[in-house]
Amino acid sequence: MNPYGETAAIKAIDAHALSIDDIRAEFPVLNQRIRGKRLVYLDNAASAQKPRAVMEAMDRLMREDYANIHRGVHTLSQRSTRAYEDARGKVRRFLGAARDEEIVFVRGTTEGINLVAHSFVRPRLSEGDEILVTHMEHHSNIVPWQILCEQTGARLVVAPINDAGELEMDAFEKLIGPRTKFVSVVHVSNALGTINPVARIVELAKARDIPVMLDGAQAAPHTRVDVRALGCDFYVFSSHKLYGPTGVGVLYGRHERLADMPPYQGGGDMIASVSFTEGTTYAKPPARFEAGTPNIVGVVGLGAAIDWVNAIGIDAIEAWEHELVSFATQEVARIPGVRLVGTAREKAGVVSFLIDGVHPHDVGTILDQEGVAVRAGHHCAQPVMERFGVPATARASFAVYNTFEEVDALLAGILKVREVFG
Repeated sequence: MNPYGETAAIKAIDAHALSIDDIRAEFPVLNQRIRGKRLVYLDNAASAQKPRAVMEAMDRLMREDYANIHRGVHTLSQRSTRAYEDARGKVRRFLGAARDEEIVFVRGTTEGINLVAHSFVRPRLSEGDEILVTHMEHHSNIVPWQILCEQTGARLVVAPINDAGELEMDAFEKLIGPRTKFVSVVHVSNALGTINPVARIVELAKARDIPVMLDGAQAAPHTRVDVRALGCDFYVFSSHKLYGPTGVGVLYGRHERLADMPPYQGGGDMIASVSFTEGTTYAKPPARFEAGTPNIVGVVGLGAAIDWVNAIGIDAIEAWEHELVSFATQEVARIPGVRLVGTAREKAGVVSFLIDGVHPHDVGTILDQEGVAVRAGHHCAQPVMERFGVPATARASFAVYNTFEEVDALLAGILKVREVFG
């Protein structure tokens, strides 16, 4: 039962004629038992489940309209191309971008970051230049910059976080110096749930004419994103965390930035012309960055996922998840012997915790016996774990289909872990 009663979040969802029961009914995978217990899926930061609308859109494309895109003159190719480009328009509106040409389809957030690193940042780097990130980044927003620094002699500068898992903004601002060439910051931490003050971060960087990229993998599914209001140069996110299929991601880039970038990969569909005698000229963005046959079915699935999110309303989703996370955070912290890792004032989607004397992998295993699926490990954020002096945490992460009853199941599972380990 919802301990908050008939809240604004519930009313907001009901205003869209979708109750939580209606929403859950859209996810067949949730209607099953694991080890005899009703499944409670709390591993959404790793990957969210998929609604029927997404599966049906992908199935319909393959059954009725599938063909390769852009190059065919026949009817199926035209239908498939239209569906693919319609999805681009949906992403553009979802992010508040100015034009469809600013939306590049990639394989995921990781590829989007690598594309920017190698196509935009690398040509602008010299030995001694600096790239500024934070201590709460996912590996995908660390390793590409480390590789780039090794290749160019540039330096990776890391802004600190405090004991609550919040970015230390005074230190961040002081680290922006004359050698800073690029800033790349996570919007919402996957390991801590911290929501970074990205508008302020962009403002500080832009005041010094430094380009900024935001890693929105954990933000886009949970909160409204408006890239023009933020003023960032690049924004990346993944389809599979937004109720869409795997293998698809989005790179938003301001048009003037993308137009000034060389290709990331060479191949079909990214060229204007190819000649053995006169060389190759490249297509304009976004085609310049979408070499080869893309994940056509996956992109259409992402478009369907955005339609599904819009039908509920991202503001209603954010409000509902905020109540779930607040309740879960409060109640997990009340259990003796449990320690929260990440207690930022502004959080989204994630409750990371430790139980005294129990390895997180054992926590995850016992919770699985109770039907509760959580993540256990370093969450591809080992520097965060080092910052807090732990090898790993157990992580419960939430989506719009989760309920207060499922938080209760998590709490009961944690008590079970404590009982097993005495």
